[in-house]
Amino acid sequence: MVDEGDVQKLLDREAIKELVNLYCRAADRHDHELMRSLYHQDAIDDHGSFFKGLAMDFIDKLPEIQAPMKILHHNVTTHCIELNGDAAEGEVYILAFHQVEDKESSYDVLIGGRYFDRYTKRAGVWKFSERAVVADWATVQDPSVVNLGHPMIDGAHIGCPGPEDPSYSFFSGFSRGIRALDT
Repeated sequence: MVDEGDVQKLLDREAIKELVNLYCRAADRHDHELMRSLYHQDAIDDHGSFFKGLAMDFIDKLPEIQAPMKILHHNVTTHCIELNGDAAEGEVYILAFHQVEDKESSYDVLIGGRYFDRYTKRAGVWKFSERAVVADWATVQDPSVVNLGHPMIDGAHIGCPGPEDPSYSFFSGFSRGIRALDT
């Protein structure tokens, strides 16, 4: 026999995992409208030296923070979720690659870290109520070793931040600024 409470827990866990995955997509595609839809209006974000405060204020600063980042590539690995009714906590392991361009050169940063999340479900929708970023390790390659012009990649579709990313023309279900769950 299927326990409805267990089914609801599975649905809640899946909704939270989708929320975290959409965060990565929003960050990597510089989709600030989508990013905004993932946080409650009163949510807090702690990105260390980049920002600490209301998540909506953090999202307002993202264009400036992301401006020198030619490539962002966030990957979620281990995700531990503790449910407590319409509240939950999560520890999310991530690998995040950044190619940063400054005036003189470009360099690569690969970070292994975690997100410490608090989620709440309001009006039936899970969103972030608090997120903190923790770096466990990082490696920097200066100058950058990314080579998208190599003959091995010749002819490949190349991802990029913003609405020109090939995913927007390939997929019909991934519209810029819209959560699939909201449609």
